[in-house]
Amino acid sequence: MSYNGSANAGCLVSSDGVCNNGSCNKREVSVTSTAISMTVGIVSNTLALFILIKAYYRFRFKSKAAFLLFASGLVVTDFLGHLINGSLALYVYASHKDWETYHKSLCDFFGVCMAFFGLTPLLLGSLMAVERCIGVTRPLFHTTALGSHHVKSLLGLTWLLGLLVALLPILFQRSYQVQHSRSWCFFRLQGPRDWVDVLLPILFSVLGLLALLLSLVCNTMTFLTLLRSRVQLDRDHHRHCRNTSHHSEMVCQLLAIMLVSCVCWGPILITGIIFSLQDQGEDQASYTHMLLVVRMATWNQILDPWVYILLRKAVLRRLFLVALRLCSPRLKFKLQWQGSTQESSTLEVRSSVISRPDFICLDGPFLPDTAIQSAHLP
Repeated sequence: MSYNGSANAGCLVSSDGVCNNGSCNKREVSVTSTAISMTVGIVSNTLALFILIKAYYRFRFKSKAAFLLFASGLVVTDFLGHLINGSLALYVYASHKDWETYHKSLCDFFGVCMAFFGLTPLLLGSLMAVERCIGVTRPLFHTTALGSHHVKSLLGLTWLLGLLVALLPILFQRSYQVQHSRSWCFFRLQGPRDWVDVLLPILFSVLGLLALLLSLVCNTMTFLTLLRSRVQLDRDHHRHCRNTSHHSEMVCQLLAIMLVSCVCWGPILITGIIFSLQDQGEDQASYTHMLLVVRMATWNQILDPWVYILLRKAVLRRLFLVALRLCSPRLKFKLQWQGSTQESSTLEVRSSVISRPDFICLDGPFLPDTAIQSAHLP
């Protein structure tokens, strides 16, 4: 959902086309921030998609493949959200937000895109959490029941569910509403409404909150299962740790995605329910609050791809080494000394093994206390 609302309701333009009260300067700032948000989101999601595709071909026939397919679907959804919603927002800004000259279908299309690209990532995040929970707690069932064709079918059903919820206002002949900033369209939250207008944003918000709650429950179960297996001491401990390293990486990514989604989308979902149940007037406080939570929601699709870019074992290992070098030079010297000591001891053992003679020469003089008699030889 690549949108960055303007801080003014519209650009005040006089009859000769001159902007008044610095409102056009504010509009230019909003256009610039929208363009930057759109560009950063597209570049970030493209980079994350490249990393996920590379990892998918590496783990194509392993249990991680299902998670990578879901993650790729999430990144593609975020990418399209930035591209489509950002392009619509820039088009509205370029037309000076003159909605009276547009056909109402433009606002409906904008609202459908905002709802679809807002709800679908939350549903995909919960689906990924369920998949990891099954993969860790029921690995045999995961192997048999979650093949690549099943994952693709679940992806398609999730997109269809998000599209159905986004199309509900159109199906019930309830148009989306131009919001107070006149730069985006969403569910009808103000003005005259009936029970359908009240129900639709509540349904959208409840589905999003349920998706977040499901992610929280599944990620907690997965984390506790991995923690219990980590502290369990058995004969196969070292091999077990290597087998669960990929699980730990994926769970860390899921926890980060869940945290980003809760922080970015939680406020707007709760605000949607409150505004639907209460008759909010078009006062400045309500407008400012809605504008703030919408801007927070736009950061979800920017931060999601960086979870896959940064929270990888190779990157985390390098960051840990850099942190050691910057924060603790003495610890770094100690680790290097221990490593060099172990390496030198290993080389000494190897050299002693290599230089050990295959036979003992009995010729030549011996010291009195080390002389070996031939009778004692086998």
